[in-house]
Parts: sequence; C-alpha cells; structure tokens
Amino acid sequence: MRIVLDAMGSDTCPEPELSAAAEVARLFGEEIILVGPAEDLKARLSRASAPIDLIRLVDAPEIISMSDKGMALALKAKRRNSKTSMAVGIDLVKTGEADAFVTAGNTGGAMTTAYFRLETIPGVERPALTATFPVKNGFCIVLDIGANPDCKPEHLVQFAIMGCIYAEKTRGINNPRLAILSNGEEGGKGNELVRDTYPLLEHSGLNFIGNVEGKELFAGGADVVVTDGFTGNILLKSTEAVAKLIMDIIRQQLKSNLVSMIGGSLAKPSLSKIRDMLNPDEYGAAPLLGVNGLVFIGHGRSNAHALVSAIKVARTSVDANLLGSIRTAIQESLQNSSLKEIA
Repeated sequence: MRIVLDAMGSDTCPEPELSAAAEVARLFGEEIILVGPAEDLKARLSRASAPIDLIRLVDAPEIISMSDKGMALALKAKRRNSKTSMAVGIDLVKTGEADAFVTAGNTGGAMTTAYFRLETIPGVERPALTATFPVKNGFCIVLDIGANPDCKPEHLVQFAIMGCIYAEKTRGINNPRLAILSNGEEGGKGNELVRDTYPLLEHSGLNFIGNVEGKELFAGGADVVVTDGFTGNILLKSTEAVAKLIMDIIRQQLKSNLVSMIGGSLAKPSLSKIRDMLNPDEYGAAPLLGVNGLVFIGHGRSNAHALVSAIKVARTSVDANLLGSIRTAIQESLQNSSLKEIA
C-alpha cells in the first residue's frame, strides 16, 4: 500500500510529518511517500534516525500556504507543471503511483488541487468533505463540512450515497441510517434546500429515516447525516469548541481542591476515555469524497499522532476499495434515475 503524505502541510511542518512517516513505516513495514523539498527532508530524516529505507522522498520545492487565495491559489492548483507539495502528491495518485494522499495543509488548497487534477467521479457534481462525529454508542458520518457552502438538492443526494458507502466500508455499518440535518424532525421542517431534498432521499433507495436535529445526531439517531457545507462547517467547529470547553472545565474543577484531585485520580481511566473520544486527533483527517482519487485533509494544527491516525484512515479506505465502491454506487444511482424517467 502506497500512501503519500504532504510534508509541508501542518502549521509546524515538516517535523510532525517526519515523525508520522517514521512511525507509520515502523508500524506497517511498508513504504510511505513524503512530498516536499527533498534535500531538506533527507537531512532531517538522517538526524532523526528514521527508517529511511521505507520512506521515499519526492521533491516538491513549492507549497500552497494558508495565505494563498483566489486566482493565485487556482493557478498553483491547476498549472500542469505545478511543483507544490499538494500538486505533486495528488499527481502521484492520479498516475497510479500511489493509492491515497494525506495533507494537513490549506483545506481550500487541497480541495482545489484535488478538484482540478483528479476531477470528480462521473455522476458527482461536487466533492464533499466528510467528518466522523463521536455520538452516543458510536459514530456518525457527517457531510459536507465545508467544501460547498451553497448546495442544490441533487448535491445532497450524491453526498448521501457517498457517505453511506463510506460508513459501510470504513465503519462496518451495514445499511446505515441516513438523515438530513434540519431544525425539526417533521418532514415539512427546514429551509428550502432541506424540504426539496427530502423527497429525493425518500426515493433514493437508501435507508433514509428523515430529518434529524442536532440533539438526535449526538444521541446516535443516525449513522450518516447530510447537510450543506456552510451548516456542516458551523456544526463541526462548534462541536470541537464545545468539546474543548468541556475538557477545560473538567480539568479546572479537578484541580480546585484536594477532594476533587483525589476523586479525579480515581476517575482518571474514565476521563481518559472521554478525552480520547472528544479529541479530533484520534480521527485523523476528513476524506474528500467525490474526487476521482482518495484524498484526506487534516487540521493545520495536526501533530504526529493526528497524522498517523489520518494515514490509518487512508489505509483502511484503500483496503476497503472505497473509491471503487463509490464509483459503482453513483453509476447505479444514475442508471436507476434514467430508468425511472423512462418509466
């Protein structure tokens, strides 16, 4: 299995990427590809006593920074001979030299580069960023979380198909329960997008259970939830902020007096499980579903642990033939739609 890691992605690159590459190489005993300024990376790896024989360096002297926007970003992403670490890494996936690409860099840059260089799967108009949310008794797959602020009903149907395949292939959820995020459980609730999408999902052949509010999402009421990227991004960032607030308050209270400190030491195993469940580093990266290749995008603040988690998610997706399954499901959906129109 050949995973490409963008060595110039994270806020503190390339140290987290180098550490992650070394750990993954030792863990799986397989080659991992690092893209970035090769000479600098080689010197850093030799000083770190990393398993160099399992880390392949591919030179990419340019980067897409967090400040790149608009036309400058589009040119870096689209230019045929672009030498950014994202372009070089994604091109390895496009040519079949690698199975998946992982980055903790500029989210917009990664999405734009993947869109231009890989294009979308036939039948998919918009790719969707996908997140795994911890919920009661398990997880919930939510998409889109930021790639598409404005969506049409047919886009949400495509997101639903891809999200259900992702839940089946990477989480082992058979026939996942699908819902659409809304401000009420009844079918008539929601904005125009939600109301127009509802009947399409009802006739999609998926296990659609209707609308879901935020409280039902976190109560484990659905396995896959679709929404537009504007709403999904607010949901994601609000959730992360609340999770951090909860952990900060718990830490403060446990240090407030001697009795609390003693109680905290006794409850440490349980608190550690809660911390891990709420820690985004445990989930690694969000897959960009819908592009014609496997691309995973992590937080800019990702540390080595988060990047290792991201690579594990990428490996699971490759092993489960996620891309092939999505292609098949989209084609079947298109075929069924054509047959309904003929009928």
